[in-house]
Amino acid sequence: MMKLKVLLPTEVLIDEEVGKVIVEAGNGSFCLQPRHIDFVAALVPGLLLFESAQGREEFLAVDEGILVKCGPEVLVSTGNAVRGPDLGKLRKTVEKQFRVLDDRQKKARAAAAKLESNLVRKFIELGERKYE
Repeated sequence: MMKLKVLLPTEVLIDEEVGKVIVEAGNGSFCLQPRHIDFVAALVPGLLLFESAQGREEFLAVDEGILVKCGPEVLVSTGNAVRGPDLGKLRKTVEKQFRVLDDRQKKARAAAAKLESNLVRKFIELGERKYE
């Protein structure tokens, strides 16, 4: 058995014993089992499947993140993840949550761009005053 921990910025989503973990990285999907070699992988948005100690398959939708396997521990750090027992419901939940996050990120990027442009404009105005 391995210990799977899924860490979000605000909470530990999963901390339990698992038999295997299947996840997606930039170069494709891979399966981790207890005797797998230690390594680190950058995760892409997708599904993480794990087999619980009782042999039940469970699913997580994860955003980008990092996976570290060290000994019997598998640590996954991601900005967002949603747990669901059924792929159909999980897909709908993910679409809803990730769409809301995408809208918020667009608004935040627009606000940051506006602040940056105002800052640049102020520097230009200060430079022009210096030479008057």
